[in-house]
Amino acid sequence: MRSSYLFTSESVAEGHPDKVCDRISDEIVDLVYREAAKTKVDPWSVRIACETLATTNRVVIAGEVRLPASLMKKDKDGRDVINPSKFKSAARKAIRDIGYEQDGFHWKTAKIDVLLHSQSADIAQGVDSAADQQGDEGAGDQGIMFGYACKETAELMPAPLYYSHRILQLLAAARKKGEGDAARLGPDAKSQVTVRYVDGKPADVASIVLSTQHLDEDWDSAKVRQVVEPYIREALSDIKIADDCVWYINPTGKFVIGGPDGDAGLTGRKIIVDTYGGAAPHGGGAFSGKDTTKVDRSAAYVARYLAKNVVAAGLSERCTIQLSYAIGVAQPLSVYVDLHGTGAVTEDQVEAAIRKVIDLSPSGIRRHLDLNKPIYAKTSAYGHFGRKAGRDGSFSWERLDLVKPLKDAIRN
Repeated sequence: MRSSYLFTSESVAEGHPDKVCDRISDEIVDLVYREAAKTKVDPWSVRIACETLATTNRVVIAGEVRLPASLMKKDKDGRDVINPSKFKSAARKAIRDIGYEQDGFHWKTAKIDVLLHSQSADIAQGVDSAADQQGDEGAGDQGIMFGYACKETAELMPAPLYYSHRILQLLAAARKKGEGDAARLGPDAKSQVTVRYVDGKPADVASIVLSTQHLDEDWDSAKVRQVVEPYIREALSDIKIADDCVWYINPTGKFVIGGPDGDAGLTGRKIIVDTYGGAAPHGGGAFSGKDTTKVDRSAAYVARYLAKNVVAAGLSERCTIQLSYAIGVAQPLSVYVDLHGTGAVTEDQVEAAIRKVIDLSPSGIRRHLDLNKPIYAKTSAYGHFGRKAGRDGSFSWERLDLVKPLKDAIRN
């Protein structure tokens, strides 16, 4: 492993076209879980895989679902069909909260199509009853999922991604609060931070890139930098900005047309932003719009949970965990651990300990992390990892309650 190098990660704001779609898809997931709770439907029975496309004043929501009766209606022939009204309302509320009230994309006037339909019976039979009889339900698909943690930040996340997210979070908060000229920024933005590593540790920031939408036609790059630089410096307050740091603020100049009016968006196109900024592998599956029988989501969450607890337990400085699943099969086919040469114990010991402390079937993961809740809209921007666990059960995979069990399992 190299000890001195530059590494870069990017983030995108909640108003980026792809993130608008992630947000709408996750609002739909939350809507279904809320309706299930409200109508006393077993949340374990919820199934949803929701994709969203957004372009100029148009949103299309498609996918496969199993819904509470409160989200259904009778068609003219008396058949049960999906009632689109609550889905459209959830999408409009999301667009409004993000801040889009522009001619080319407005929460009030955008046309919204809801093209959801029932889940495939072929998929349902494998998920509802695990083929290996080792869990309540089988995995919703085959695939590989990764979790990662490192000691570069207090949140045990890679520094370049952490700071890229932080810049956009502060700018979004200032925009929504109406703070001075920041109130004239638009919802669409991207950031990128390059960190210089010395002896394997983050030393300083070597370059900063920020492109942000603004509402005033006469703003140039210099004006935008004047507005955003204080927030960037606040976001980077606990790492040195190098004396020779290169700044690129709106390097192409004017950025007024943004969001889905400037570029079409799709759910699931920002999976590296959602995870570790390229500092760790990604299995390939997106998270947003999926209930947690889909191991793309739930197994990636539990892999992060395990990796974070391994590092927090002092078992290593860095940890990557891979899990693999087969559709309709409950237990993972493999559990792989890489401590990157930083381990206080062996990878074999950690792999054995993981199997002892948690049931890695989809049911076991959902039960342990309490995932059958409407907690997903807030995951849709600024990363699914490195966030604070909430009292509402959100980001439960960021808890550190496995530190002692992992230590005890290795000791015994």
